[in-house]
Amino acid sequence: MHVTTLDTNQKYYTTNELKAMGYSYYKIGQMEECSKLHRINRTTYENTAYTGDENDFINAAAYAPNGVICLMSAARYYELTNFLPDVVDIAIGRKKKVSTLPAWPEIKVFYFDPKRISTGVVEVTEGGDSFRIFDIEKTVVDIIYYRNKIGIEETSEILHNYLRRQDRRIDRLYTYAKMLRCESIVRTYLEVLIS
Repeated sequence: MHVTTLDTNQKYYTTNELKAMGYSYYKIGQMEECSKLHRINRTTYENTAYTGDENDFINAAAYAPNGVICLMSAARYYELTNFLPDVVDIAIGRKKKVSTLPAWPEIKVFYFDPKRISTGVVEVTEGGDSFRIFDIEKTVVDIIYYRNKIGIEETSEILHNYLRRQDRRIDRLYTYAKMLRCESIVRTYLEVLIS
């Protein structure tokens, strides 16, 4: 079987990706021994030959493969806030867990129920890696829902900035709010800000 070489633009590889590229468990073990790969958890390896830019979200996604970038981290990604979070907010399913957490970036884990974790997820690819993030409307709905943890001022700022956007989709915002049973609070916030 032909073995494909590791791409210097891809920072993380899963065991399944390496096997699909033609590497056996033995060969993966050898690459780990000679420091070409660094194991970060049971299923993921860091490519030590990676030459691309560092990305907090891609690093966080490698440690929480089922996770979705959420709340303030997602708000920052969509330029809804000037706040610079010093942690990456990541949502995982209630029954999931993150086995290993990195020293950097610091990850703050939020446990979402099945409906909340599976709604409004988009995948963003950069180089050979990707991360999952909630779309902008789902991010706004989650921030309103978690407003007491986030802070009322920050929640208002994010909603103000969202309403200024040309690409806003209020219908989608209400659809998510209804699905996630927080329609009345979302409606109240919008009415206060729009009036």
